Amino acid sequence: MRVREAAASLGYVPNLSASRLAGAGLSRVGVIYNSGESAFQTTLTAAIATEAASRGLQLLFRPLLTRKPERVRDLAQELVSSGAEAIILVPPYAEMLDVGAMTELGVPLAGLVTASPIEGMATARIDNVGAAQAVTTLLLDQGHERIGVVVGPLNHSDSIARRDGHRAALIARGLTPPDELEAQGDFGFASGIACADQLLDLEHPPTAIVAANDEMAAGVLWAANRRGLRLPDDLAVCGFDDTLLATRVWPTLTTIRQPLAEMAGQAMEALKTAFRNRDEAPAATDAVLPFTLIERGSTKPKVQP
Repeated sequence: MRVREAAASLGYVPNLSASRLAGAGLSRVGVIYNSGESAFQTTLTAAIATEAASRGLQLLFRPLLTRKPERVRDLAQELVSSGAEAIILVPPYAEMLDVGAMTELGVPLAGLVTASPIEGMATARIDNVGAAQAVTTLLLDQGHERIGVVVGPLNHSDSIARRDGHRAALIARGLTPPDELEAQGDFGFASGIACADQLLDLEHPPTAIVAANDEMAAGVLWAANRRGLRLPDDLAVCGFDDTLLATRVWPTLTTIRQPLAEMAGQAMEALKTAFRNRDEAPAATDAVLPFTLIERGSTKPKVQP
């Protein structure tokens, strides 16, 4: 529902007549996205709708909640049967199609905000390892050494990449990432609260916590406020994605901004090229766009005792 509302608010109108023109370029693109409600999904699908509208493309949105590869394959096939000439997959679904399934579909494919290149499809992403490393390095530079991390679901490649980046920053400073300072979340607000409670209940709690997305970071802020902690003096908090939520919490979140509109645009241009050259062997492309570290009120240099 939020995705449809976002598309409608942007004035997105399908161009059905274009898709009927024989020999025309790409006109109809399927989108498989996670139907779970989140600020990130809403922001990403709105970016996809905006970029599609600017190119005169019709979108066929298909929500999905299950993480079963066979369901992703069946839904992609249903989109092709419905007239989709190319398909965009939003995480975690891009990684769930094997090469055989991609070949069977017979249309160009693109994966958005993936953790790495994917054989057989165009990808548009940031360097998740480097971005997560930048966030933790900021906290280290501010005097924090005991830094907790709230990890996303480990069946999601972005989660693993962001955890790896966090660990790499610690190791680069000669610190060993302690297991007790790592809590397992699911990208949801409630899991951010639960993970914050787990970390803050430690005998030696962290002075800073980084979360793998803004929603879990907002949960960390909520848990810390409930305990009466002064933020960011008693606890610094960082998120990831720079969704609208990052500026709707207090203190506002230090986070990583992903250029979602640019990534969506890159993916669509790659699909248009692949569709134009569809009689040739598909050439996968991988666009790695720059991220931005946004510093806000949830972090500050640590006051040394």
